[in-house]
Amino acid sequence: MSTHLLIQLLFVVIFTFIFIKLLIKFAPKLKLIDIPNHRSVHTKEIPRGAGIGIVFGLLGSDVIFSDYPLFGNLSIYVAVLLVFMIGILDDRHDAKPKWKFAIILISVLILYFDGISINTLGKFFGMDFHLSWMALPFTFFAVAGFTNALNLVDGLDGLAGGLSLVILTTLCAIGFTYNDPFIINLSLALMVGIGTFLLFNWDPAKIFMGDSGSLTIGFLIALIAIKALPHIQPTSVLFIAAIPIMDTLIVMIRRLRAGYSPFSPDKLHIHHILLKFFNGNVKKTVIFLIMLQVLYSLIGLSFSEYEYQRYALILFILNTMIFYMLFNGMIHRQHRF
Repeated sequence: MSTHLLIQLLFVVIFTFIFIKLLIKFAPKLKLIDIPNHRSVHTKEIPRGAGIGIVFGLLGSDVIFSDYPLFGNLSIYVAVLLVFMIGILDDRHDAKPKWKFAIILISVLILYFDGISINTLGKFFGMDFHLSWMALPFTFFAVAGFTNALNLVDGLDGLAGGLSLVILTTLCAIGFTYNDPFIINLSLALMVGIGTFLLFNWDPAKIFMGDSGSLTIGFLIALIAIKALPHIQPTSVLFIAAIPIMDTLIVMIRRLRAGYSPFSPDKLHIHHILLKFFNGNVKKTVIFLIMLQVLYSLIGLSFSEYEYQRYALILFILNTMIFYMLFNGMIHRQHRF
């Protein structure tokens, strides 16, 4: 790692720290306050929108080190900033889901015409599954899916940030393995920014990430994962980012089977169920899920070669089915008692 990059990362930490401190102080004036409701774990009003501090930290570093931009080029800047702005709007005014999906679609289109998309599902049984004209809709499905998955898993102090750190560390390791500067630089910058945020977000939280954080970070992780696809197989990404993906799949399947919209809010996410299992201990719940994500990410790395592709997919499907049955059983027992 170069001295230049280390200095740049230091500036990300400094800027993120300063901006988050300012956000905590001026949150009421900026209307960035999270008011508890029936789905909230917290019981008092807490500032939100720390994602603004994280993104401003990255942008501030890019302004100073303009010859070494973290985001790579203008199209990526525009795509990320669009998602960031709809996140800020949601933190202030609760933007409608259709507007979020519309903005993510526009951002994916910008990336697609810059040559950033998922073009293949990999090789199964000796056959390459190229997406051809399906590349754009599948890329949108994958990016929108993970962006919202990270948003949905952001329900406990330190959880979304902790999971993001594990996923980004794994992607960064892939970047170092294949000497990919874009993956290395952006992953490291996000990691130190999120690490700084966790100083304020670990239980009990002084500020929440907000949609400005979860949507933007989710989008950036999806972007980095796409850039990593020349080095790893697509199915390994399912494990590298397993907890947010499985949580979203399990919750949506449960809602559909119960006759509800897959997007209807509830308190039946994995972290809600485990929080009851750990008797309301937020730290234990978050640490358990982070360690579980570490395990899955290591499995994802071990399945990164194409000859393990089909086994990885079968294992992920079986694993999701087992978790679905396990957590359904836990829900029934918790409701009974």
